[in-house]
Order: sequence, then C-alpha cells, then structure tokens
Amino acid sequence: MCTLNRAPPFLPHTRKHTATVFPKNAPVVLCTPPSPGEQDSALKTMAKCGACGPGYRTPQEAMKGPGEEIVYVPCIYRNTAIEKPDYLATVDVHPQSPTYSQVIHRLPMPNLNDELHHSGWNACSSCHGDASKERNRLILPSLISSRIYVVDVGTEPRAPRMFKIVEPTELFWKCNLANPHTTHCLASGEVMISAMGDPSGNGKGGFVLLDGETFEVKGNWEESGQAAPFGYDFWYQPRHNVMISTEWGTPKALANGFNLEDVKAGHYGHCLHVWDWAKHRRVQTIDLGQEGAIPLEIRFLHDPTAAEGLVGCALSSSVFRFYRTERGDWAAERVITVPGKKVEGWILPEMPGLITDILISLDDRFLYFSNWLHGDLRQYDITDTRKPKMVGQVFLGGSLVEGGPVKVLEDKEMKNQPQPCTVKGTRIWGGPQMIQLSLDGKRMYVTTSLYSGWDKQFYPEMIKEGSVMLQIDVDTEKGGLTVNKNFLVDFGKEPDGPSLAHEVRYPGGDCSSDIWL
Repeated sequence: MCTLNRAPPFLPHTRKHTATVFPKNAPVVLCTPPSPGEQDSALKTMAKCGACGPGYRTPQEAMKGPGEEIVYVPCIYRNTAIEKPDYLATVDVHPQSPTYSQVIHRLPMPNLNDELHHSGWNACSSCHGDASKERNRLILPSLISSRIYVVDVGTEPRAPRMFKIVEPTELFWKCNLANPHTTHCLASGEVMISAMGDPSGNGKGGFVLLDGETFEVKGNWEESGQAAPFGYDFWYQPRHNVMISTEWGTPKALANGFNLEDVKAGHYGHCLHVWDWAKHRRVQTIDLGQEGAIPLEIRFLHDPTAAEGLVGCALSSSVFRFYRTERGDWAAERVITVPGKKVEGWILPEMPGLITDILISLDDRFLYFSNWLHGDLRQYDITDTRKPKMVGQVFLGGSLVEGGPVKVLEDKEMKNQPQPCTVKGTRIWGGPQMIQLSLDGKRMYVTTSLYSGWDKQFYPEMIKEGSVMLQIDVDTEKGGLTVNKNFLVDFGKEPDGPSLAHEVRYPGGDCSSDIWL
C-alpha cells in the first residue's frame, strides 16, 4: 500500500533555482524518435508517475520530471466563418521527432459553437499518494454551450478519444450554474469546475462537483446561498483552509465582444472571494477597485506552506499579491502595474496591456504574464513577492507593432514601437495570450487566442489567418526570454481552415493545473 507523503516545509525567502536532474528510473526524453507505441508507453508512465499515483510528491520533484513530448490544445471555430465543431489538437513538441511542432491528431467535438476554453484533469498531484488514481482523463468545459467533455487521454495519449459528455442541462438542473471555466481535481477524487453564470446568462460564481470516476454531476460545492456575484478562476490550499476565486464578468454581456459601457454598468468584476475550504462558505470579499479591474488568473505559490500568491488583473493591467495577515484574514496589494500607452487609431485614447494569463514557476522564483494587447510576454523575479523585478521581456505581435494602424503618442516604457514578429516566414497576428511552462522552467509555450468574441473584435486578422503556438526559451539563471525560431504551430493551415488555439496542457501535468497539499 502506498502511503501519502506530504511536502516538507519550505524555508521562507531561501528559494533557489537548481539545475534539472532526472531522478533514477524516471522516463527520459530519447535522443532518437521512439515508435508511437513506445511514446504512448512513456506518456502513460508520465501520467501515472510511479506507484504512488498521479503527479509528484513535491514541486521540486516535479521540476526533475521528464521533458514534454506532446501537448493538448483546444481549438475553436466559434465566431469564425467556418461552421465546424471545436476540436482538441495533439501537438508533437519532441525536438528530435519527425513531426516536431506539428498537429498529429485532432479530436472533433460532436457539437457546434461550444467555445472550448480551459481544461483540467481528473487527477493530479493533489491525489499523489493514492495508487488507485491515474491522470488519464482531460476535462474540457465549454464556456458558451456549458457542455463538459471528458476525454480519454490514457488509452492512447497521442490519439485521445471521447469518454463522456456532460450535457448543459445537468449543470442547469442540478446546480443552477452555467458557463463552466476552470477545472481542478481534488484529493477526494472528485473534480471541481468553477462557473461564471446562471442558466439565464447572469453572473454567478459557483462551483460544480463531478464524480471522479463516472463524471456524473453531484451538485454544488458551495453551500446554498454562498455563490459569488461573478466567477472565473480559483485555487485552493487546504493547509490554510482556504480557496480564493476571481471574477471575469456577466456571460451575456461578454458573449459577443467587449463594451466599455458594460464595465461602467457593473457587468465586470474587480473582487477576490475568500472561501472556507472545509465549510464551503464565502467568508471574505477583497475589493481590488478599479486598480484591480477584471482579475482573471490566480496562482498561489506552489510551496503548500506559503499563504500568498499573485493574481493578474486584465483591464487595469496590474498584478496583485494576496496574502494572509497576522489577524488570520486575507488582504491584497498591487505589486506590478503595466502603464497604458497613449495612442491614436484605436478604439480608446489609451491602450491597456490587458494581462490575460499568468504563471508561477514550480520553484516559485519567477512570475510570467502576457500583455495581449501590447503584445509582450514578461518574466519577473519574485524571490521577494512584495517587490517583483522584471528580468525578461519579448514582443510577439500585438496591437502596437510598427507599421500597423495604431500610432503610439506617449509611452512610459519604450522609445519605439515594436517590430512585427515573424517565425519561420509566418507573420504572427494577435498577441501572446495563454502560456504554459515546462516542468524544468526552461521552455514556455504561447498561444495567441484569448476568446473568440474578443479575438474577432481586437484582432480580426487572426480570425482570418488563424492563431499560432510559439515556444520561448527561458533563461532560468539570470532571466531572459528568447523566441525559438525553429518552433511554430500555424493553426491557420488546419485541414478545415484557420482555427483559434487556446490553452496548453501536458500529459504529465504542469504548474497551472497541479496543486500540492
């Protein structure tokens, strides 16, 4: 019987980066391309990660895990001119593979206009220690249709197949929730998914519980009457008996595009909600104000003893540090602000960066985030979380590029507008959006689609040309970001026409899906 081993306490303020060392008997990246059967076997081992169940015992052990060979990417056709269902793409990211940086499999959904968005797992490192659990199902909630797809990625990791479909009526009738977003597995074996609205399209921040084996809807996680006004992302940390959730906006307001009047009318959020993890009750709301407008992705530090984390706020282009106070409640302080650019030729006289995704490296040393409108990806040293220091930046397109329709009149950060980004002869439309970091922290995968309704509004060229996935080489010693000019997945050349690629997931887990207890 495998016993559950908890992570040892971290020493505060002594986080140091160490070189990746592969553990004995771990699967390794082969120097010559293995056969598909050998690759499937290795990928299944990554999903299982030993006799103690899925994931890794600690974040440090995860950093020593095997390099990624394939990734899963949901691709969207909603709001394009193509009447095809969304699909899950499997992309080969093994540098020595003959199909490197190519889509090697596509699993179409059986319905139109789902708007696949974020994905999650049936089991992850929160279940480490339970040998009966296996990371073999990818959960794909649909942001618009409210349908949930459960995909079998365990039988043939390189060729996923449909396992189960949870129809939206299940969420409507059993939970009075809709517009599912973030998926996290729980140590109990259940799967929890945040919701953004009710069945009528109004804002409602509740949580759906699925059975981890049958994927039947069990009901709401939150106690009756405890739902937040808005929902989006969440992260839980049982050691501190806490979960914190964020807010995007009212689904029916944002469904087909962004309107500044909806912000003024109160249809977008600016609060963090603190939940008692054991009692499933909302115990505190932290109002970030307009300085924290539209808080999206939230990340606790991976150290399970740390009672702090960071959240990226899109419209205000700021990052807040949240933390537990000496009184035992929670507070937040702004630690990063990306200055807006005064411009002409755009819908507003000032363009925000629009921080849309953030990540924290597994050693809790670096923060990464994307400015979708400005077009840059940033790396910050967060050894001192109160005073992040920018150590890397790279531009990957965006709305400010030289020669485009937007002219910068005043810029507090740069003297010149960035040049357009071209990789393997392909012009990059859109800006960096979803980001995913390799376990060792040395490679970052970036996609350019945010959400089809906003893509169509802000980057109409991307709707026509398709989105892309890029790879960024990361300097984990001194800091620094460099585009890998040999890697490009051009979703503009898909068999059914240009699609919009969103979030990236590894079969063995990653720093935005795994939670350590």
